Amino acid sequence: MVARAYTVAFDGIAARPVEVQCALSPGMPGFFIVGLPDKAVSEAKERVRAAFAALAIALPAKKITVNLSPADLPKEGSHFDLAIALGVLAAMEIVPADRVAEVVGFGELSLDGMLEPVSGALPAALMAAADGRGLICARASGPEAAWVEAAAVVPAESLGAVIAHLNGTAPLALAVPGEVTRPAEWRDLAEVKGQERAKRALEIAAAGRHHLLLIGTPGSGKSMLARRLPGLMPPLGPSEVLETSMIHSLSGLLPEGGISRERPFREPHHTASMAAIVGGGKGARPGEISLAHNGVLFMDEFPEFSRQVLETLRQPIETGSVVVARANAHVRYPCRFLLVAAANPCKCGYLADPSRACPKVPVCGDEYLGRISGPLMDRFDLRVDVPPVSYADLDLPATGEPSAAVAARVAAARRVQSARYADTPEAAVNADAEGALLAAVAPVDAEGRALLGRAAERFGLSARGYHRVLRVARTIADLAGAETIGTGHLAEALSYRLSHAAPLASVG
Repeated sequence: MVARAYTVAFDGIAARPVEVQCALSPGMPGFFIVGLPDKAVSEAKERVRAAFAALAIALPAKKITVNLSPADLPKEGSHFDLAIALGVLAAMEIVPADRVAEVVGFGELSLDGMLEPVSGALPAALMAAADGRGLICARASGPEAAWVEAAAVVPAESLGAVIAHLNGTAPLALAVPGEVTRPAEWRDLAEVKGQERAKRALEIAAAGRHHLLLIGTPGSGKSMLARRLPGLMPPLGPSEVLETSMIHSLSGLLPEGGISRERPFREPHHTASMAAIVGGGKGARPGEISLAHNGVLFMDEFPEFSRQVLETLRQPIETGSVVVARANAHVRYPCRFLLVAAANPCKCGYLADPSRACPKVPVCGDEYLGRISGPLMDRFDLRVDVPPVSYADLDLPATGEPSAAVAARVAAARRVQSARYADTPEAAVNADAEGALLAAVAPVDAEGRALLGRAAERFGLSARGYHRVLRVARTIADLAGAETIGTGHLAEALSYRLSHAAPLASVG
């Protein structure tokens, strides 16, 4: 007799069904797991053996063979423990085989038979629902998995409780979804003294998801501004919540099963490795760019990141996804984020201060910012100088708009974009528009086209730069409530694009 249980294997953020086939046959007693298991899966037989012993269940003196099908799919992780145990129990006729076949087992076994939580409960529940099965998991994983209403999620404390539930002697209650986590208390934009141009750039970036580069001396407020950006962005929509939560579930970042409608804000240190930023390592796990999906990725001290890491960002910025390619795995993760980069103007940071700048001015600035390659710099829609604020201005009362007022304008602009791209799956905001779609949503009159032509000729705008100016102008018009793009909108968009080239007055 071959008993069958079910669990999942992860392929990116998706969970693929795995059939756990268990056979008891005559021969030399032993416990064998086949089907491309990794070390953690191979060791499951020892955890299952100890858990059975804790429940006074003796393994039969037979050859126990467990096959994880499909056999050519790599299996990684300790969450296979429960399904393997259920397959063996069904083969031993301790629990009904038909009841075992109705559920997906997902959990790690401790040596005393308790069920331990593992990451990835949310995508596992989605797969179980798609397969028409319920999910049995550790109690701590229940609130997270229960967000998938289509799946009957049964949380259990121990393997003994699972056995009693499947035998009908002590049925377990279904899990209740975890609490929606409270919104993060982002600092208010009104607290920032001065920096009106940078504040305006934050608003445009939040409204159209345009990548932003802040350049200024140390202590001028670049990080302070960046950390206020999430407070200007609208909450995640239902589909965005699900997609973002699945990534965070795989990384074990959903506290107590709660999900959040706040947009992620990730700020990796400049010493982070390629695998940490892009993804990889053991199991090809998601990196910071995927953890920032649908949110903000803030990279402070941008030129200090390794050249290899910076150049790897170029393709994900354009495509919104990244493929983590390894010898035994090719995993695709979504990574449609808003990149905010902050940099000093030179190594010492005081390029514009004659009293503090080094003798290498201006070569030092060119060399330092030259660490950001031209193709990568071309992908920043907004480039803003952040000058230092004088001591006298710091004592003045705050005069800027509060975050709530700016967020209201951003939300209105996002609603306009949602309606505009409702029938266009490849675009959600202005930053996604390209080709014929961009030409349709961002038409430019003769005067505006002449201005763009002069700017392109004067400053050598690339085709990408030309289109990105149009996208930013479309967002500026949306914030102003204008249906068409005016020359003023184009001029403002160009001013952010050319802020490090020359004054805009020389264009036209």
